[in-house]
Amino acid sequence: MASSDISRLLAEAKAANDPAAAYESLIANVNSHSTPETFVSNLKEIASSLFSADLRVVALRTLLERFIGVLRDHPRSYVTVEVGQHTLDVIATQPSATFLDQVAALRELIADAHESTEDFLEAAKVLSEIPLDAAQRKVTNEERVGVWIRIVRNYLEVDDTTSAETYLNKLKQVIYTVTDPTLNLHFRLSQARIQDAKREFLSASSAYHDISLSPAVSEEERLHTLAMAARCAILAPAGPLRSRALGRLYKDERAVNLDEFGMLEKMFFDRLLAPAEVEKFAQGLAPHQLATTSDGSTVLAKAVVEHNLLGASRLYSNIGFEALGVLLGLDAARAEDTTAKMIEQGRLVGRIDQIDEVIWFEGGEASGEKGSGRAEVTVGKEMRHWDANVQGLAEEIENITNALQREFPEFVAANLVA
Repeated sequence: MASSDISRLLAEAKAANDPAAAYESLIANVNSHSTPETFVSNLKEIASSLFSADLRVVALRTLLERFIGVLRDHPRSYVTVEVGQHTLDVIATQPSATFLDQVAALRELIADAHESTEDFLEAAKVLSEIPLDAAQRKVTNEERVGVWIRIVRNYLEVDDTTSAETYLNKLKQVIYTVTDPTLNLHFRLSQARIQDAKREFLSASSAYHDISLSPAVSEEERLHTLAMAARCAILAPAGPLRSRALGRLYKDERAVNLDEFGMLEKMFFDRLLAPAEVEKFAQGLAPHQLATTSDGSTVLAKAVVEHNLLGASRLYSNIGFEALGVLLGLDAARAEDTTAKMIEQGRLVGRIDQIDEVIWFEGGEASGEKGSGRAEVTVGKEMRHWDANVQGLAEEIENITNALQREFPEFVAANLVA
């Protein structure tokens, strides 16, 4: 309930010869007429009184801006949220489109308050109701983009990727018209974060790496986004595309300063990863990067298994299902299934002999094209080696036969010619 002092002053303001000036004076001095306990109720009473007084629209808009300024200067976020929402409710009873600029300012102010208390979901909801498309209010593309980017970032803070992507799609329609480098940078970063959250790790890694090279970003932030690029590349499905992403990052001279460099280096050189290394790397990952996939394994575990399988293909010409399962930390059936999927997707070149329960690796670099991983012969390298040995043996026998025929033609005629 408002204090008696404020109630008296509001009554005097309504009866004054110049009520607009009286209200302006009251708003400017509201702190001196309030205690911490009555401040919120006093402001609410003033907001309600403004719309019940006989004020012209132009004067009322000016007073609302002064009122919003008082809220903006107040340090306590709960005051901004409570009084701001009450003011919005009062404005909602007025003719539509009369106070659109003031509504937008109030909503941005309330969103600031929610963000300061890390209530990101409420901040996003408040911002989403800012009137951006009303014909009575001129809004530039820069202003639209600024609001939509804030909404996207707030939704990403609570891992609501679906809602964030909805507003990112709106951004894509107008971002090309915006020249502000900061807004463009935030758009690119938001896009990378959404790709990361959707487990499109290769695209996210490329986007993060590009941002890490931007001179508009501080040195600390550049290293942070470079680390994000490395994490996404490590989590990406093993294969030629990931190899190129890892190579790009490994050749970046800043990568040696990252905690992820050890994993990055081993993956780039197709070396097997130890469980202790994987566990240490997992400590720096975000929750969505440790999420469980449809087959029951985590994103990280699946990436490590596929990488170690690729590493095994560099060490072995062939390996049994059981032995490969031990190497990968899987049972024989899952080791076979994982290998079959990678071969089918063109991320590994080889052949599976299900009768003998042996996997033959062709070696070389896979193309990444679906269906291109199957070896057309038992194992091309092994068969070529076998053919060469047979051909060499046949040629040696023929040489011996020719030599015998030259030296001992009678013996050859009697014993070797059919």
